[in-house]
Amino acid sequence: MCRTNWTTIKDSLRTMQRVLSAFSKDKRVPFSMAALEILERDKLAMRIRSRRRVSYSWKQAEQMSAHLRTIDNLRAARSEQYATIVLLAAASGLRCSELLALRVNDLDFTASTIRVDEASDQRSAGRIGQCKNAAEYRTVVLLDTEGRKAMKSLRQYIGSATDPNELVFRSKRGAPLLETTILAQGLHPAIESLGLERSGLHAFRRGCNRRWELAGINPAVIRQQMGHTSAAMTQLYTGEIPPEDVVAAFSMKFGTEIVVLENIENEAAA
Repeated sequence: MCRTNWTTIKDSLRTMQRVLSAFSKDKRVPFSMAALEILERDKLAMRIRSRRRVSYSWKQAEQMSAHLRTIDNLRAARSEQYATIVLLAAASGLRCSELLALRVNDLDFTASTIRVDEASDQRSAGRIGQCKNAAEYRTVVLLDTEGRKAMKSLRQYIGSATDPNELVFRSKRGAPLLETTILAQGLHPAIESLGLERSGLHAFRRGCNRRWELAGINPAVIRQQMGHTSAAMTQLYTGEIPPEDVVAAFSMKFGTEIVVLENIENEAAA
């Protein structure tokens, strides 16, 4: 007997909600998933999968950005656009909807900050509108090394733009970009060439959250930077930390102490 997992069931129900609400006059969701009961073993499996979601590090973002600039079938302007988006996504932790709604006047290169006060609805051809909740309205400060690099790349990308209300990342006709287009034309080909696990722009957001946490940034600051409504949500984004990051964290904390202990153990074993 074939047994469908709960993730598939939830995704199917969400799809039904969107389809049915799209055809209703008042656009209301026709049913709630609040009463959906999930078996404990399935809940555990879902939590494990959630911890192992793809997360791109800053190093991987730099690799992707560099590769995007070499893709032959992309125009120079488009490859530079995608390369800049990748770096900014990895450095800032902005949601895709926030990245693609940025305007020139949201950027402060002197203070190295980005204001978030709009979002792009990717289900409605990228229509720019309000953010979903109050926590998403924020100013993201990029004062770490990664943030400064991303802001430098962004400044070079926008050049001498004079219209403060112009979208930073836009199509040739000035319309909002769509993540599906970015993935198909640039990001997924770059990921495949580099031999990395495929995911979307949200994987950079998870990687940014983890980087800040491992760097010891105050949890309240991370929560505000990410635009999360609760500490629990921020914790979910850490996920399962790769062994190389664990080793790096120990090295930063104890430095040469680890090397000294290893030498003592090796001498004792000899």
